[in-house]
Amino acid sequence: MRIDPDTLDDVVRRLRRAQGQIGGVVQMIEDGRDCKDVVTQLAAAARALDRAGFKIVATGLAQCLREESAGSEDAAQDREQIERLFLTLA
Repeated sequence: MRIDPDTLDDVVRRLRRAQGQIGGVVQMIEDGRDCKDVVTQLAAAARALDRAGFKIVATGLAQCLREESAGSEDAAQDREQIERLFLTLA
C-alpha cells in the first residue's frame, strides 16, 4: 500500500501524540495520580491510536476501490468519507 505524504504526515502526527500520551500515563501511574485522571489520559491515547489506524485502513480501502473499479463512480469515493464511516464503528 502506498500512502500519500499528507496522509503519512497525519498518521505519524497522531502516533507521536499517542506516544506522548502513553508516556504521560506511565508517569501518572508512577506518581500515584488519581485513577480518573489516568483513565482519561489512557482513553485519549487509545482514540489517537484508533484514528491513526482507521486513517491507514481508509487509505488502503480507497486505493483498492480505485484500482479495482478504475473509471467508475465507486472509485471516486472520498477517502475522508470512508474514514468517517470506520470511525462510526469504533
